[in-house]
Parts: sequence; structure tokens; C-alpha cells
Amino acid sequence: MGFDPRGVGRSTPISCVDPQEFVKAPKMDPVPDSEADKLAQRKLAREYAEGCYERSGWMLPHMTTPNTARDLDVIRAALGEKKLNFLGVSYGTYLGAVYGTLFPGHVRRMVVDSVVNPSREKIWYQANLDQDVAFEGRWKDWQDWVAENDATYHLGTTRAAVQAKWLQLRATAKKSPLGVVVGPAELISFFQSAPYYDSQWAPVASVFSKYVAGDTQALVDAAAPDLSDTAGNAASENGNAVYTAVECADAKWPTSWRTWDRDNTRLHRDHPFMTWANAWMNLPCATWPVKQRTPLNVKTGKGLPPVLIVQSERDAATPYEGAVELHQRFKGSRLITEKDAGSHGVTGLTNPCVNTRVDSYLLTGKLDGADVTCAPHATPKP
Repeated sequence: MGFDPRGVGRSTPISCVDPQEFVKAPKMDPVPDSEADKLAQRKLAREYAEGCYERSGWMLPHMTTPNTARDLDVIRAALGEKKLNFLGVSYGTYLGAVYGTLFPGHVRRMVVDSVVNPSREKIWYQANLDQDVAFEGRWKDWQDWVAENDATYHLGTTRAAVQAKWLQLRATAKKSPLGVVVGPAELISFFQSAPYYDSQWAPVASVFSKYVAGDTQALVDAAAPDLSDTAGNAASENGNAVYTAVECADAKWPTSWRTWDRDNTRLHRDHPFMTWANAWMNLPCATWPVKQRTPLNVKTGKGLPPVLIVQSERDAATPYEGAVELHQRFKGSRLITEKDAGSHGVTGLTNPCVNTRVDSYLLTGKLDGADVTCAPHATPKP
């Protein structure tokens, strides 16, 4: 059973901007060329935060992870269950960590997969900076794979050659958006699925390859928003609103633009793929119009059973250090590491070394006597 957390879908959905406005393209290039560009992005972020308050202000103070964990406990009680089994992926791992801290005696079994670093110092500003570094590493992994499969994609036989084609595509779209709607921002949104999930390595490479061979339309079709998909656009806008509301309310964010500018300028030099795009996405938190909380101190409480932690070593969205941190905080937990792999979300992939252990734990509660390192799941085929 899943549930719509507060603010999501059928659970009193919140909104920050008209969905059709939210998906309009092309958006401004995330990588600033000037102070004027930064000023324009800051204005957009401030207006977004104000829009959240105007459209959903009554909900914003209550949009925190601890509150969602309390909702989850209400659902458990309503179902008449003394304890619950929990499988959380990505942000769901932080929800699980907070639930396990607040209600340790109400957990029967818990699997967390692709772990948000629960340290108070990381939630959420530093976690996003860490993400930029990890995304750059995984972006390079994808480029290496594309280069190895040059016979299929014809994008270059080295990472540097593939990167040069990416920069060329970016520059072309900046100068004149492809199909009038696909600029650098839309390109990043499309291409970032490759470092997120290696199931997207081949599809993204294929579209890129078609573009380089002269088929621009394939890339426009893949990367442009569909303005006619009103339901999908409403869901996208709602998803972004909830992401922003929870991250902004969960923790205190830097309010000084000098801090943001310093940290992202420094990071961008060596990690240019995602840094500025990520910064602008989170910048509404700098001017958030409601009180920001102090993150919960995640730790083992009385009655918490051994938790099973699953993590790929090169995950871009939730870097590996997060799994290690939670492992140290939840005493008696076990960590399964998928070595030399980087997909975000491991339990849904085919890797018997991981799958058999997760299934066995959920069905019987059985865990290995020590942490386990698994070989990676199969590399994607071109």
C-alpha cells in the first residue's frame, strides 16, 4: 500500500503557480552569463516563493517531514496495525528515518533504498550541493559508456568528445531554442535522467545520436513540454510545489545571496552539469515566507528493529555517504552496497544479490550477520 503524503495528489494538493505557466518553455538558461542573469533568477525564485504563499499559504507551515511521519502513524493506527512494514526510496528514506526516530516501537521491518543523508548539517542546503558533485560523476559515467558504444551512437570515442558534442548542443539551443521551445534548461531536464537511472542511458543516447545525425525533431519531442497534457502538467507543478514546500520548511536555509553565490560559483567550476540548475530550483527557500524548522536528530530509539539499507555506490541523487551516515545512526542496521553501480533506486532492479536479501528480510525478518557488498546489476545494452 502507498499513500499520497500531505500536499500531494488527492491529499489536499498544494500549488505555487498556474500549471500551464509552470511548464512554459523555453526557460532561462540556468548557467548565468552575468550578474543581471543572476538577478533575474533571484527574482523568479522570490516570485515562486510568494506564489506558494498566495496559493497554498495555510498549508505551508505544516508541510514538514516529521508531520508526514505523524500522518503515516495515523494511517497505521487506522488500519489496526500495531507495527508497520516500510519500504522507502529516495526522499522516502528520509521519511523512514524520521518515522523510525519518532515511532521506533511501531516499526516491524524497514527497508530504505538510495538514502538521503539524515545529518542535520546536510538537510537540505548542503545535501543539494553534495548532489551536484555526485551528478557530475555519474554524468561522466554515462559519457564513458556512450564513448564505449560509439559504433551505435557515433557521438565520439572518448568522454571528452561526447562532452564537446553536449556543449555544442547546449550552445546551439542557447542561441536559438530547438523547435522554439527547447533551450539549455529543457536540455538539462531531459539529459539528467541518464545520470539518475542507467535504464535511461540508451534512450537518452539514442535521442542525442539522432540529433547529431540531423534529426532535431526527435530531441524536441523528447525534451519539450506538452502544453496539451493538462493533467500531467498539474501533477508536475504539484510535485515541484511539494518538493519545495517540504525542503524549505524542514530546515533553516541561508538567507544571504552571497552564501548561495559563493558556494555555487565555486562548485560550478568543476561540476557544471547540474550546479546552477539545482541552485535556482532551491533558491525559493532563501526567501521562504513561513517559519523554517530545525531538522530532527535522527537516531535509534527504543524498540527499533534492525533496518535494511540498500545503496548503489555512485548514486547521483543521494550520494553514498548518506547511507553510511544512516547506518551509523541506526544501530544494528545492515548496509547492502551495490558496488560500481549508480542507479537511483536499487530494489526495483534485477540484481539477485540484492533482491534475495530484500525479499528474505521483508518476508522473514532475516538479515546477514554483517554488511554485504554486491556486484553491480547488468550494464545497459546499447
